[in-house]
Amino acid sequence: MSIVKLNNKAVSNATAFGSISSLGSMTFIKKLTASGSSTLSFVDGASGVVLDDTYKEYVFTFKDIHPATDGAYLTFNMSVDSGSNYNVTKTSTAFVAYHSEGDASGLQYDANADLAQSTDFQRLTTQSIGNDNDQCGAGTLTLFNPSSTTFVKHFISRNAATNPSDYFNDAYVAGYGNTTSAVDAIQFKMDTGNIDAGDICLYGIA
Repeated sequence: MSIVKLNNKAVSNATAFGSISSLGSMTFIKKLTASGSSTLSFVDGASGVVLDDTYKEYVFTFKDIHPATDGAYLTFNMSVDSGSNYNVTKTSTAFVAYHSEGDASGLQYDANADLAQSTDFQRLTTQSIGNDNDQCGAGTLTLFNPSSTTFVKHFISRNAATNPSDYFNDAYVAGYGNTTSAVDAIQFKMDTGNIDAGDICLYGIA
């Protein structure tokens, strides 16, 4: 079987999967594990964190994020002053698909999760997360070219969570930090209470 690959407007032909070179690689940078944590912060240059022009794309992964408070939302914000302030102005959009254990389902725009030129923390789970032993959230946040001093800072997130009423939620959030300053720190927290457990990992995309 022949495979065609487009690369920089050129077309190449390959006859085996192994003959196609990698178009990018994912490099692990840092893992933070919550244990009754009020915040988890990734600050460029601190504790081995890289969040600069080394990569044009950064991905955060969330695994088994469990809130201490029932019905809390996982949120994030950006900083342009190495974490002294997490208050970048953001505009965003959000929608969610959901399905309950009782077989109720739907797809909707979530106006409670979007921002319009706000410095508030951005919700990543558009529906709240339950704190039962078997409830948690998981997903990703991608941040594009945070070190740019020319353009705004786009982000895309997709997260899954189980809410206090045993609804499963598949949430999509996207937007931009409306700043041309370099973003050099990211902070995650629940909108109320602590992050009881779970981990967040940072990767750079070559």
